[in-house]
Amino acid sequence: MYLIPAPAKLEKKEGRFIWAYDRYVTVDQSCSQLVTRQASLFCDGAEKELGYRPLLTRGAAKAGDVVFKQDDTMKAQSYVLDITEDAIVLTGDEAGLWHGMQTLLQILEQEGACLSALHIEDAPAIVNRGYYFDCTRGRIPKLSWLKQLADRMAYYKLNQLQLYVEHSYLFRGMTELWRDDTPLTAEEIMEFDRYCAERGIELVPSLSSFGHLYKLLCSREYSHLCELEDSEGKPFSQTGRMAHHTINTSDPESLQLIEGMISEYMELFTSRQFNLCADETFDLGRGRNKEAVEKLGKDRVYINYVKKLAQFLLDNGRRPMFWGDIIVGFPEMIKELPKEIICLNWGYMWNQREEETKWMHEAGAVQYCCPGCCGWNEFSALNWYAYNNIMRMCTYANKYGAIGLLNTDWGDYLHVNHPDFTRVGMIYGAAFSWNSNIPSYEDINRQISRIEYRDSSENYLAVVAKIQENSGYDWNVAVRYWEMKRGLHEQDEVSVGLMKERIGQMDNIDQKDANLKEIARELYAQIEQMDSSKRALVMSQIVAVDAIRIFNQIGKFATADVLGCTYESMPDSWALAKELETWFYFYKRVYRSISEESELRYIQELVCWYGDYLRQIK
Repeated sequence: MYLIPAPAKLEKKEGRFIWAYDRYVTVDQSCSQLVTRQASLFCDGAEKELGYRPLLTRGAAKAGDVVFKQDDTMKAQSYVLDITEDAIVLTGDEAGLWHGMQTLLQILEQEGACLSALHIEDAPAIVNRGYYFDCTRGRIPKLSWLKQLADRMAYYKLNQLQLYVEHSYLFRGMTELWRDDTPLTAEEIMEFDRYCAERGIELVPSLSSFGHLYKLLCSREYSHLCELEDSEGKPFSQTGRMAHHTINTSDPESLQLIEGMISEYMELFTSRQFNLCADETFDLGRGRNKEAVEKLGKDRVYINYVKKLAQFLLDNGRRPMFWGDIIVGFPEMIKELPKEIICLNWGYMWNQREEETKWMHEAGAVQYCCPGCCGWNEFSALNWYAYNNIMRMCTYANKYGAIGLLNTDWGDYLHVNHPDFTRVGMIYGAAFSWNSNIPSYEDINRQISRIEYRDSSENYLAVVAKIQENSGYDWNVAVRYWEMKRGLHEQDEVSVGLMKERIGQMDNIDQKDANLKEIARELYAQIEQMDSSKRALVMSQIVAVDAIRIFNQIGKFATADVLGCTYESMPDSWALAKELETWFYFYKRVYRSISEESELRYIQELVCWYGDYLRQIK
């Protein structure tokens, strides 16, 4: 039997508890009303696993009951679970009871109605265990999918969620931001906030307030507040969106605008925390703040603005958070910010070093460590890369006393990957932040294959792991080549450099595509091993495999054009165009199954451009 996260202490006992159809789940009088509502959710889950619903009551337990008891003198989020032949007793503080219910559901899923007797004592290594999902740069998920995400997070004992928003909320009166999009509404966010709270998840608002404001600062109404002039006149590009659009901190109107947006947005959440972001301010001092930066220094201009936003949040009863990529260059300045502020210290390399976490710790920062699920710029997530990155960042969090882990899932370059693929990285983060005894890559993948994908062979993720070994012409390069050929030349040097850097990935490309065809066959074969409720996930993974294979062949033409590469064989470009367009029909079906339209149009523009490009080749 597998449990994710692994409990801190588990002792197996003799005997079995038979969960008969007439058993009661009794919520003790000590339990809060929240625990009573959560017990009902537990019974929903138990019904799915058992085929019949337990009887739920509240009050004094009787012999043979499944009993939930609340003891708030216990360590925060801890629980004790005892399964004997005669009863099940789950004891914990309010949050710990909910986590214990998830453990019990995982046992039910694997053992059915005949549960092995055992004793578990459990508590998390890191108190705040979060997930961060990009709802701005490409995808805006449907509310129904967000609720599924919250359910999955709760199942693995995560207790915090943030949605990254720049322009993808329907701000009142700011119609230029969302007129061509499908933004989240206030009603949706408030409904989702309630849904999360009932499942033990704090939905923390996150709003870009400094860098990464491309749509706000390209609008006719607010472009005059951009650090660089003429932002509204430049054609849209994916590389430009990532590199520019920092707000002009020297204009008082900028602070007034951002504070107004924060004021509107924060009231939708019950959380008393707020992530103001303030990351990747690449253009600061290159335009309207040039004189101020020359006089005061970039670090001073940066910290002064963040300090004002942080104080505004504190004045409104919220604890501020911000990304730490800028302040890590001058960590001693953390002392100038309010002591309550939380530094979100991110790093996404598979061999991520610990120095940044150490520097911020030594400077006295209150910090979260923030690894990544490593799905951005990919058709299929880089699970091995994510495993190593998350493992290291969880280790640093424990070593340097970080109060939280926030595992990120970004959507750079149109969020082309299916968000369900990064559930693997999400589970890594949940497992490693709860229990610091980290299993091997192969072992945790077997466990996730069994528990999350209901794969009796425990081999599903071993097959998925082979996908990225066969990528040649990856999505990032495909987007950059598209933009170069369309005349958006600002990033040409960087884009060509990236193509040169990754040209080795095109070695043995025909063999890689043969491998991908075999991987697709293996994935089809895995369907037999999986529970029927999980089989639909396989199609989206095979669609991703086909995308990688098709773009590998397109990469032959692109690298021949830019770098003069030659290959033993070249595909029929017209046939490849038709294969690309057929693939995209199914990709759109998968995309729309969980996401609003959002920026799907940009992916469609790229695919159509490549189809036309291939038909021009003689």
